[in-house]
Amino acid sequence: MIGASLPAELPVALPTGPATIPLLVDAPSRPPRAVLALAHGAGAGKDHPFLAGLAAALAVLDVVVVRFDFPYVAAGRRMPGPAAHAIATWAAVLAAIDTAMEDAETDAGGPGRLPVLAAGKSYGGRMASMAAADGAIAPAGLVYLGYPLHPPGRPDKPRVAHLPQITAPQLFVEGTSDPFIQPREQLDEAVASCQNAETAWIDGGGHSFEVKGARQPPDVVGAGLAPTIDGWLRRRILD
Repeated sequence: MIGASLPAELPVALPTGPATIPLLVDAPSRPPRAVLALAHGAGAGKDHPFLAGLAAALAVLDVVVVRFDFPYVAAGRRMPGPAAHAIATWAAVLAAIDTAMEDAETDAGGPGRLPVLAAGKSYGGRMASMAAADGAIAPAGLVYLGYPLHPPGRPDKPRVAHLPQITAPQLFVEGTSDPFIQPREQLDEAVASCQNAETAWIDGGGHSFEVKGARQPPDVVGAGLAPTIDGWLRRRILD
């Protein structure tokens, strides 16, 4: 199995020196159809209930989910490091998954090569997009969970210049009430500028997909996004 071949701790070569990050695998009970590497947002690590709920729900849908911490979280810091550190981390995680699939191919009954996707909540997704645009990773697709188009209230500071360089399919999962994408027309323009991208809107959702008055715990909110991601995966990657 792919998860059994992945280390619990992964070395990452940062521009400032070596680091080690933890990996956590949510594996399906049946043969998997895809592997999704899942990064956290700027203010929470891989164990956040939102990510745990999403990972568990995707595993039920036969997707292996590999969660990880960026080096600043693994080191106990609160503020993200340079973008180069996140890009190097993304490259190391996808390389480790590739190696694990090579190992799985040698096992009897191993699933062989599977499509690998890069996904992330807010900051984690933006860093995946930068890594893909930079050529540091080449996933089969990218999923952004609340892409931080700009700081809240600062539409004059868009983070979109690199997006048209990405050739892989991209899915923007966005809450209609997310302050990071207002005005929404600006996100529509950014998605339209991409080579192969679409948006899945969560009606009333905020930046963490919370819906006012719904009072759902984060793990339930995260799990609720799994069918949207799975539907896109089946339609755009697996067909």
